[in-house]
Amino acid sequence: MCLIFISLSTELVKARRYAVDVTLDSDTAHPELVLSENRKQVRNGDTKQDLPDNPERFNWCPCVLGNEGVSSGRRYWEVQVGDKTDWVLGVARESISRKGKIKLSPNNGYWTIWLRDRKEYKALADSYVSINLSVKPQKVGVYVDYEEGQVSFYSVEDKSHIYTFTGYKFTEKLFPFLCSGFSYCSENSAPLIISLVSDTD
Repeated sequence: MCLIFISLSTELVKARRYAVDVTLDSDTAHPELVLSENRKQVRNGDTKQDLPDNPERFNWCPCVLGNEGVSSGRRYWEVQVGDKTDWVLGVARESISRKGKIKLSPNNGYWTIWLRDRKEYKALADSYVSINLSVKPQKVGVYVDYEEGQVSFYSVEDKSHIYTFTGYKFTEKLFPFLCSGFSYCSENSAPLIISLVSDTD
């Protein structure tokens, strides 16, 4: 067990070398989402804002994309999920459908994981995969290796591996994808926060 921990810890350390500064694209944000002034936080608002329904904007799911796309190389960023009961994190290709209900799967251009109902973690592969985690992540690391066709997720606190999508051939730019979940309870009203990646963590 100790050797496995060391291996996964090293894997995360290597991924963090490719940390980038991610900000959120307000033109893609669902009208019920509220972004912080620095575009590092997103939460559900109380009312639907009167925003133009431009082609880039999600109009049904409470989602938002990052400004910075990935079209080559390796990238890594971290999102603080805290004690939220529901969220979705990952990447989406540029040509995804943003209108109406969407099915999150690689076939539809999404490589994501989610938390539902406080305890149900799944990788949203073409057939959803249940993930058993011994520690509830407070901060999730997302790592993309474009040439290798790989998207990996890590629990930053205990430096453990959550899930990896692998074996894909990316042909479009990929963007960070965040979904704050629906605010049906107070625990899920907290924001998702894009964190500064620190060498001291």
